[in-house]
Amino acid sequence: MNYFTISEAAEASFIEKRSEFIGYIAPVKTNDEAVGFVNSIRARHRKAKHNVYAYILRQDNISRYSDDGEPQGTAGVPVLNVLQKRGLTDVCVVVTRYFGGILLGGGGLVRAYSHAASIACDAAHIMNMCRCRRIKIETDYGCYGKVAYLLPNYETITLNSDFGSSVTLEILILSEKYDPFVKDLTEQLNGAVSVTDCEELFYDFSSVKNISET
Repeated sequence: MNYFTISEAAEASFIEKRSEFIGYIAPVKTNDEAVGFVNSIRARHRKAKHNVYAYILRQDNISRYSDDGEPQGTAGVPVLNVLQKRGLTDVCVVVTRYFGGILLGGGGLVRAYSHAASIACDAAHIMNMCRCRRIKIETDYGCYGKVAYLLPNYETITLNSDFGSSVTLEILILSEKYDPFVKDLTEQLNGAVSVTDCEELFYDFSSVKNISET
């Protein structure tokens, strides 16, 4: 299945009744990476009252959180809920709070930590990681026009092209479109094409323009 994650770390902050809340988000793939990120933020903000965190990992289907001294259920869980509602995985969020001297109450804390997590997510670049196949297509120059015509119809991403003695293209295609594409390509070129299935992987299709259209 496809999943959503982020490309790189981001942060955002706001002030609520004199308390400063700083939301940090980073891509992580393992429990050790998540713990390392949490510890790095703690080291950066040793004087902060709280460094609340939550993270979700695809590996072993892990999700963890910590209120870090805030009343139970008012900090870590709201941050985790933001990640879950947005469908994000392989991410860790840490919300640092510098206490401003005014108590926010249970409801106020939930809203503040939720908001900090949300604006951190908003500051990040979200990636739609789709299951796809990397394939190589080889054909002659006379058939290249038909290949180029078909590619945009299947939302492919062209990684490399080699115009040597023959035309060789390396492309990514969504896994569910692989079989129909190969069938269509073979029929259109009357079999005068070689298709090699190199590997299956996840790739962010949301931010890459299909350069075969240019």
